[in-house]
Amino acid sequence: MIKFIGEYTAKMDDKGRIVFPSPFKALLPSDSPMQFVVKKDIFEDCLEMFTLEEWERQSEEINKSLNPFNRAHAAFWRRYTRDRAIVEPDSKVGRISIPKSLLESIGVTREVVFSGNDYKIEIWAKEKFEASAISNEEFLNIAGLLSQER
Repeated sequence: MIKFIGEYTAKMDDKGRIVFPSPFKALLPSDSPMQFVVKKDIFEDCLEMFTLEEWERQSEEINKSLNPFNRAHAAFWRRYTRDRAIVEPDSKVGRISIPKSLLESIGVTREVVFSGNDYKIEIWAKEKFEASAISNEEFLNIAGLLSQER
């Protein structure tokens, strides 16, 4: 499994394309197409970007836990699979085109941050990424709570 690490800022061009960070591109196998699934995050004002392989793995796992004859499960699955797109960096520069509706849903105007989050990449409007950081004190409190759950 690929582990994406680091944060990279990029600017959207006039056609709405964004250059995919070369350190992330270098992690991908060169013998297969670079396809990603991009969708709105459930909890945060950002997009999640998964390799197609990781998306398929996670979707299968989630779908296995759902009963298609349960109305709430069916509604969840329908919403979960909405507003997503397959993107592929171009072979020359590595630009990707994310649908405008997805970028608008997270408030992107010009600059984005690609934030590696191990098995996925989060894409944030730069201002929202900076504002989303929690304080060191809050981080330590959460760490303490998590250690008690073990």
